[in-house]
Amino acid sequence: MSATPASAAAEAPKWTLVIHGGAGVLERDRITPQQDREVRAALAQALDAGSGVLASGGSSLDAVEAAVKVLENDPNFNAGRGAVFTYEGKNELDAAIMDGRTRAAGAVARVTRTKNPVSLARKVMEDSPHVFLSGEGADQFSVEQHLEQADPSWFATPERKRQLDEMKAKKVGWYDVDLKYGTVGAVAVDAKGHVAAATSTGGLTGKRWGRIGDSPIIGAGTYADDRACAISATGAGEYFIRIGVAHEICARIRMTGETPKQAADAVIAELGTLGGTGGVIVTGPGGNADWSFNTPGMYRGKATSDGTRKVAIYGDED
Repeated sequence: MSATPASAAAEAPKWTLVIHGGAGVLERDRITPQQDREVRAALAQALDAGSGVLASGGSSLDAVEAAVKVLENDPNFNAGRGAVFTYEGKNELDAAIMDGRTRAAGAVARVTRTKNPVSLARKVMEDSPHVFLSGEGADQFSVEQHLEQADPSWFATPERKRQLDEMKAKKVGWYDVDLKYGTVGAVAVDAKGHVAAATSTGGLTGKRWGRIGDSPIIGAGTYADDRACAISATGAGEYFIRIGVAHEICARIRMTGETPKQAADAVIAELGTLGGTGGVIVTGPGGNADWSFNTPGMYRGKATSDGTRKVAIYGDED
């Protein structure tokens, strides 16, 4: 006998957290056992941070910020420490956060000294009249808001420099030399049914001319709306911008009645027809915990109040 709407609602998790650490050509023969262990440990730590907030009755907004900060601090991901290099050999950081209760949002691009860009995005949302700051202005605002600063050398790692050097030597094209998009993100729904999303990235290896991808663009790589869902994306940002992936998924849920999984799969399929690759994580006010990607793998994890907990890398782990 199928569950009635009332009983289904009663069975829904009180809170849900979903995280990602990037999508791409993530295959077992391309990732060392040590890398596999380190990534899984970092994803688990991020789940712990966000879940701790939600389990204690905290907000989805606090939870996604806490989870993303853990991933920003881990050099295995392309965000914060471990961000990729621009063509000129710099680390430029982008981030966004959005509150599904009010659809308030904050974003930053081309940040160079804020240790945790996701926290700067939140400051833009809560303590400025704006949604999106960039470059020197964003760095200045960060100092004025007394956020923790870091020397640019803190973000740089030898492996990311190697990737830049390899790209320049091989002249392989515009995109990530390893075909991995290490953007990080989190979406959550709290015990009050409010959703939130956050995303943070270093962009693409060898990016030029002040390029900005989808991660900090509200509606492209990040979106949250209590009427539908919360979304964080990772992948070839130009395609996500053209489709408006995050908002498109939320709109399909609101307008067509599709589930978060159905809407995410449909939009990622559309992304693929244009030649784009990547993935999204999604959760709705009902506590769904889903993801969709068209790459061999995506660093990902989920945790819910009913005890569900999963960390995965490869496509066949689902």
